[in-house]
Amino acid sequence: MKADVTPSIEQRTERRRERLVLVLACAGTFVVVLDATIVSVALPDIRVDLGYSAAALPWVVNAYTLAFAGFLLLGGRCCDVYGLRRILCLGMAFFTAAGLFCGLAVSPAMLSAARAAQGLGAAFLMPATLAALTATFPEGPRRARVLGTWSAVGGIAATAGPVLGGVLTQWLGWRWVFLVNVPLGIAAVLVTPGVLAPSAGGTGGRRRLDVVGAALVTAGSAAVVFAVMRSESAAWASPSVWPVLTGGLLVLGLFVVHQGRWAADALLPPGLFRLRSVRSANAVMFLLTLGFVATLILLSFDLQYVHGYAPLRAGAGFLPIGLGMMIGARTAGPLSLRLGPRGAVALYCALGALGLAGLAAGATTGPDGPYWSTIAIPGALFGIGTAAAFTPITLAATAGVPPARGGVAAGLLNTVRQVGGAVGLAVLSTVAASTTAARAGDRAPTPAALADGYAAAFAVAAGCVAGAAVLALVAMPRAVAGSASRRGSASPEQEGRGRVRAGG
Repeated sequence: MKADVTPSIEQRTERRRERLVLVLACAGTFVVVLDATIVSVALPDIRVDLGYSAAALPWVVNAYTLAFAGFLLLGGRCCDVYGLRRILCLGMAFFTAAGLFCGLAVSPAMLSAARAAQGLGAAFLMPATLAALTATFPEGPRRARVLGTWSAVGGIAATAGPVLGGVLTQWLGWRWVFLVNVPLGIAAVLVTPGVLAPSAGGTGGRRRLDVVGAALVTAGSAAVVFAVMRSESAAWASPSVWPVLTGGLLVLGLFVVHQGRWAADALLPPGLFRLRSVRSANAVMFLLTLGFVATLILLSFDLQYVHGYAPLRAGAGFLPIGLGMMIGARTAGPLSLRLGPRGAVALYCALGALGLAGLAAGATTGPDGPYWSTIAIPGALFGIGTAAAFTPITLAATAGVPPARGGVAAGLLNTVRQVGGAVGLAVLSTVAASTTAARAGDRAPTPAALADGYAAAFAVAAGCVAGAAVLALVAMPRAVAGSASRRGSASPEQEGRGRVRAGG
């Protein structure tokens, strides 16, 4: 007689709750990533309507990026100290309210301040989404699958931003690029209390936050990111760049000393870096994002300034990349379990580097290059490889981390991702600009000269992503904790890892 394998009511309830956690985490990462990219197409209309100066207009983007990168580590630690439910609700509510104020802005000062507030809310929201998944799904195949879904949603949002931004700006006006996330944010805030328990992800003991460490890492990170962003319009030797960069690095050095010697309850525990998977995954993430973030932005310039595409058509030109990202992220989980993080990251980064090399070769053909062979096909390879690599990197960066440190591990990984993207954008923009200037000489840059600049930048990006593949082979572990679960066994830490329960 066959055993009854029908799930019990409790099991069905738990599975339903897990699906809601996944939906909630994906909604959070979707609005954060979408908001970082959707505004780019609307900038010309914002400048005309609100009267931004040419020098102040970039701060519509920079204010968001600066606050986001500066407060990520603090946001992750707050998840561990105060609980995921509280921080996720707080981050989403703050992010949504700030988005509403962005859409209602009547002056440059109001919009820039609201964008900074959005970045602050995102810094608390983003680590909470990842920590909610790692607290709900134990290490093993199920975590790999849900992280693949989470990464796919981020890739969709990154690619959908320019497309949706172009549609909204052209048909409804620029204010809707900020207002579009408000209904989703309100729904998420209302649903969260019924999905996550009050103590989910918290320490369960006395609440302690390293205020001095939080101030040091926030100030240091913000200074470094500000200097890097400033270097795009000023030389690295400029008095507005190198003193700020040097000061930021010194403050971050002081933060490291404080964590190791003086902090009673360190914001970033030194023991976290004793885990090989955490160290190597964050190093690989930095190299990957050096080439990833800048490529998306420079490719949009290539489509508009070299090929002459209108904003809406340029956004549509990203669709093969978005499709590649969805395919890569959805297949990353199973392959990461089969090959281990080291093999999966090396394979995917090599594929991403190959796509970037194709974009570099295609850009050398100038404005006459056919779209499908110079952009669509290599762009799809780039999307598949780079988007898929984020899943095994995230698996490694969170493997073996105790639940009470899940938030800060997520905050650290996202901080590295943001700083790597900012540094990569500054460096590759400089490469593109200097190459273009060398080709144009004393004349105004032609589309062919611009194409040469973008080709050089894509080639450097390919080198960075290829370096990530090599570093993964050298430094990352062959398998992460939790791979034993595929063989029917689990480590003691896995067996003790609790599930997130719904609150009353």
